[in-house]
Amino acid sequence: QGLNYSFGAKKVDESAGLGYGGKEKAQLISDGFFTWLALTPDRFWVNLNPDQPDRIMDKTFGTTDAGRVLLQADLQMKHDFARDMDPRSGVGKKLFDTLAAENIPCTHGVRNWIVPKPAVVREQDGGLYILDAPLQVNSVPQEVKTPSPNGPCDLTEAQHKRVQQLMDSMIVPDIENKVNTGAAYADLRRVYTARVAAEWIRRQDAASPTDYHAIINSNKVTDWPLRGSNRSWTPEQTYKEYVKSFTEGDYSYPCEKAGQPATCVSGGVDFSKAPKKNIDKAQFRTQHTYLPRTTEISVKAVTDDAENKGLLALGGNTAAHTGTGGGSPTPTPTPTHKPTPTPSGGSSTHPATPTPSPGHTSQGDGHQPPATPPGDNGSGGGLANTGTQVAVVAAAAALLLAAGAGLIWWRRRSTGTH
Repeated sequence: QGLNYSFGAKKVDESAGLGYGGKEKAQLISDGFFTWLALTPDRFWVNLNPDQPDRIMDKTFGTTDAGRVLLQADLQMKHDFARDMDPRSGVGKKLFDTLAAENIPCTHGVRNWIVPKPAVVREQDGGLYILDAPLQVNSVPQEVKTPSPNGPCDLTEAQHKRVQQLMDSMIVPDIENKVNTGAAYADLRRVYTARVAAEWIRRQDAASPTDYHAIINSNKVTDWPLRGSNRSWTPEQTYKEYVKSFTEGDYSYPCEKAGQPATCVSGGVDFSKAPKKNIDKAQFRTQHTYLPRTTEISVKAVTDDAENKGLLALGGNTAAHTGTGGGSPTPTPTPTHKPTPTPSGGSSTHPATPTPSPGHTSQGDGHQPPATPPGDNGSGGGLANTGTQVAVVAAAAALLLAAGAGLIWWRRRSTGTH
């Protein structure tokens, strides 16, 4: 009978020219939410490997903005890893100084990919609060057939182990911090928060059919396509950028090859599973005393976040339209003419159906995206127990989103609060 939703958005100073694009980001969260419902979870992976141009991502997933965000985040992570490996400064210099001191001549190839950490949620009052949805960066040694411009790196088994140990302690933590806090990965965090929300809906629907029943596992995503400037994007475009980076490098630096002076260069995300953990009622009441009231108010009108002075809470109800995935007309985002805030994770949902006790799904190792769909009908999803406060935005609730933007504009003009 319609779903209440609420999400947080940063307050901004419109006089500084900030705030534009909020509606576009809200649309991204909304489209991602429906994409996670419509496609079966075995499709939620991307893979950038110079030896595997035919296994970039699922074809249907590649027609959505959620899929695009995952693949481009994977490419961004590889760029960031390459920059961190620069031996001339920062953690890269520290790494290579340590290798030189231990007479290790080079570093092996690695495979890095992003998977969810257990998200923190609270299921209460017939809804879900998504309080945190962190992501994790995994790294393992990997050699590929595509030649590296830096040549081969022949190491003993002990040296391989030591190199990976140093990377895990010096490089990986910095990359993981960027993934969880950096602006370049903000869209990845947005669509993952929507993934948490969608998985919760899947669980409700498995217990008792919801308004979303016809969408779930339909594998029809034409209502939530690539939009705006990304309308013509293809997975192959990102793959070509990656191969160029891998074969030509992102930068060059002086090095040694076979004892001679030379120049060296340097250049996956898997959401099929997403573990969650629920916090207990006492912890929720202690740490988030005002959150239920804030989200309830935000469904009817924009309000300040009582727990974070830098955020507004916006919400609505999805009863107007839920979409079918079958290609019915959908709103196309247009440039935001009035400054609007950029949504971030954090909201509550209050469907009419009772909330079953969630099970607990352990996190997959994510070491290899599935070559063929596993025998999972998708009803359990991959996003296991998530405990977080999520912003569930309905894709077709564009009128509500636009109304929210108007409320913010009116509030700023009337109160002068930014």
